[in-house]
Order: sequence, then C-alpha cells, then structure tokens
Amino acid sequence: MSGAEFVPFSLVPMLIGALAAVACAIPGNFLVLRRQALIGDAISHVVLPGIVVAFLVTGTISAWPMLIGSALAALVAVAMIEGISRFGRIEPGAAMGVTFTAMFAGGVLLLEQSDTSGVHLDVEHALFGNLESLIWLDASGWESLVDPVALAGLPVELVRIALVTLIMCTLLGLLWRPLAISTFDEGFAGTIGLPIRAIGLGLVIAAAIAAVTAFDAVGSIIVIAMFLCPPAAARLMTNRLGVQVAWSVVFALLAAVIGYVLAGYAPLWLGFENAVSAAGMIGTVAGAILALAAMFGPQRR
Repeated sequence: MSGAEFVPFSLVPMLIGALAAVACAIPGNFLVLRRQALIGDAISHVVLPGIVVAFLVTGTISAWPMLIGSALAALVAVAMIEGISRFGRIEPGAAMGVTFTAMFAGGVLLLEQSDTSGVHLDVEHALFGNLESLIWLDASGWESLVDPVALAGLPVELVRIALVTLIMCTLLGLLWRPLAISTFDEGFAGTIGLPIRAIGLGLVIAAAIAAVTAFDAVGSIIVIAMFLCPPAAARLMTNRLGVQVAWSVVFALLAAVIGYVLAGYAPLWLGFENAVSAAGMIGTVAGAILALAAMFGPQRR
C-alpha cells in the first residue's frame, strides 16, 4: 500500500487503536495486581446506557454529550458496585457481575426502543466500535503530517484518545509511588498516611475515563481486552512493576498494530473477499499474546 492510500485510510485508525490500547493497559496493570480486573470489564459495559440516554436527551451523537453520559454511567456503576458489595455483603466480583450485566442489558433495551435509524448507533457499534470508518479524508500522503490544513481535518477521536493517553502517562508518573505502595502493601500504605480509599477510587475513575474515551471509537471488545490481556501478559514476563508497565505498553501496541493489519489483509491472503472486524482481530491478537506469555513467559510459574 502506498503512502497516498495508507495515510488517509489506515494511519489514523491504527493510531486510535494503539492509543486506546495503551490508555487502557496503563491503569489495567494496577487493576490486575489488585485483583480488580473485572472493573474494566464492568465499565466497558455500563457506558452503553449512558451513551443511549445522552442520545435520547440531545437527539444527536455529539462527542461531549455522549462522553458526559458515559462518564455519569460509569460513576453510577462504581457506586453500585461499592454499595452492593458493602451493604449487601456480597463478594466484589459478584457485585461487578450483577452491575455490568444489568446496566448493559438496560442499555440494549433502551437502544432497541429508541429511534436510532438516522444515526450510527446500534448494538454492533457498541461492541465493535467504528474504527474502520475513522479515516483522514483531508490527507493525501505522508506530506499531510506537516500540512496545517490537512492536520485540521484529523478525526476528533484521535485528538481525544491522544489527550487521554497523555493524561494516563502523566498520572502514572505523578502517582507512581502511592500507587505502587498501596497496590502491594495496603497495610503499610495506611500506616504512612496514604489515602488508600481515595487512591483506589482514583484508579477506578482513571480506568473509567480511559474506557469512556475509547468506547465510541473501538467498542467494548478492545476496551475489555486491553484492560486485561497486555497487563496479564506483562505480569508473566517480570516481577518488577516498572518493567511490567513497559511490557504492557509494548504488548498493547503490538496487539493494536498487528491486529489492524491482519484484519484488513489476512482474509485476502487466505483467499477470502472481505476483511474482518479490526476490533475483533485486535482483541484476538491480544489474547494470543497472553497465551504465548502463559506458555513461555519467565514468570509463568
């Protein structure tokens, strides 16, 4: 594929997929180590009713109303999980399962009962996103990367996910010590005065922000896969937290890039006529990376 074809049609979707993967993998490391990995799964499901309600209120699928609706739904889910597990004395994993299945089912019902015939908003969109449609129409080739006029036409999804990825990296650098201490030794963190509950809540909110921002572009499949697979695979490679985070970023990038390429070209190489879902293939590659790490990773035992 020449630059005149790759830059407008493939570069931006690949970048969005890669940045979404990294933004989810960074908080995913701490969720996996805290045995709270299902929170990412829950958040990726519960944003659906928030998106549908935002559409019903505004009548459009504009970015900000949907982001606000998703964020509010994620916060409601976090409160529900905490309330069910605390007041109902139910194990947190079960509370997560009840919350995300109930809210996702409610979102599907709202979606089926609402008039979304004039917009691209359906259950398939919620699962797989619209990654392939996020093309850069104003680009003509590699020279567009330094053309201010062409750059002004970049899809807003790329700008949003790039900003959130930068925020995740910044928060990781600023809060590295309290996050590490509270993750590995909660008792010691409390004795030295660290706000354990606030740190835990902040981590969940960060995960919710990453999930909400990535959801519209890449759908719930990539969000779930990237919260779990790259961090879990990285954990099988090392016992050092810093190295684990680095490995998770590498695995996330590999899954996004390889998955996107395979989605477009692997069916053609095998003699089929049509490409397959980029989100589905990225999730599949992430799972394959985890499987390889489970078989050959230095820390698999």
